[in-house]
Amino acid sequence: MKANMMKKKNLGNVFYIGLLSFFGGISQDIFVPILPLYLANVIGLDKAFIGLSEGLVTSSASIFKIVAGFLTDKFGKKKPFIFLGYFFSLVARPLLALATSSAAILGLRFIDGVGKGMKDSPKDALIADSTEATNRGKGFGVARMLDTFGSVVGPLILFGLLYVLKDNPSKYHIILIATALPLLVTLVVLHTKVRETASEEKAAVPVHQALPRRFYLFLGIMLLFSLGNSSDVFLILRAQNIGVTLLAIPLVYALFNFVYAAASVPLGSLSDKIGREKVIMLGWLAYALSYFGFALANAGYQIWLLFAFYGLYYATTEGVAKAFVADMVSPDYRGRAYGIYNTALGLVTLPASFIAGLLWDRVNPAATFFFGATLSLFALVLLLFFVFFAPKPNQHLINPSKS
Repeated sequence: MKANMMKKKNLGNVFYIGLLSFFGGISQDIFVPILPLYLANVIGLDKAFIGLSEGLVTSSASIFKIVAGFLTDKFGKKKPFIFLGYFFSLVARPLLALATSSAAILGLRFIDGVGKGMKDSPKDALIADSTEATNRGKGFGVARMLDTFGSVVGPLILFGLLYVLKDNPSKYHIILIATALPLLVTLVVLHTKVRETASEEKAAVPVHQALPRRFYLFLGIMLLFSLGNSSDVFLILRAQNIGVTLLAIPLVYALFNFVYAAASVPLGSLSDKIGREKVIMLGWLAYALSYFGFALANAGYQIWLLFAFYGLYYATTEGVAKAFVADMVSPDYRGRAYGIYNTALGLVTLPASFIAGLLWDRVNPAATFFFGATLSLFALVLLLFFVFFAPKPNQHLINPSKS
């Protein structure tokens, strides 16, 4: 009876953690669809610098993901680091409205990235500890669904703001200031609803146990894939390049996030049944097809279809990959594992985004997407070998005994 109540309570905790991401997603996706346009058209930055700055900001800030992961394991607390993460973003995003130089924008984006780094690993560890191996894919799917529905609402709010402010020369600045309001809600929800929890899946492991080799093999394949997975700002720039209007871009982005959100729970649950790796492979195939489509697109309606299909890639990969990490790693070391995982993927954003921007400027926009699609297919083949030849995880980590 008590165990059933604890399980129910833990699943409720996942909902509130997802609610943090819901409001955080609203804030982020109010400005993400217009940020590259603001940087290119208002501030006057070229595409290579936009790619470099986004990659540099994300990569530099990613070090805080591993710091937060280690501190989470050390102190056994996750909420303080999640609070700091959202607070830093609350400070940095509205101040973008006042920045006029590339150096100031770089500094503020770095602070925002630090915030993301501080909260991501503790949130992932808290979700993993609030679920069991048999429903972990679904748990991460619920969190991703709420996060992504926030990213549906955000662009719709952006569309409304752009419509109302279409003749206002300060529209970008007003929109950036508006990003602070949803973040205030996240801090309230975090303080009043989210609770600290510890996983009941305790394994008999040495205090300084190394992370399993299987984890590092999977991470290496993820890094290869991520080298071709540049910032999504290039998708938005491609939409504008093809002829999608400024007012329509938030709606395209909302469609992408709606598909992502709607598919996250069923595809996360599917990974509980058929295996994480198989679902991730489906996602990487969807990514390759999407990027080949973006490379070859020549009409606005194609962009709408491609953004919708691109949402399936996220739904099959983001939450499922993190659930897979939890399957491979002992509960006592998940903070460290998520720190290493998130940091490594963040660091590779720098070369990935710089290469994408360089290909855009020096070759043509299509080259950016051909490169990403090709690398994703190489990574898919490696993941297939991983499934058949990598050392299997310890059985107690994927099928914990039930009492």
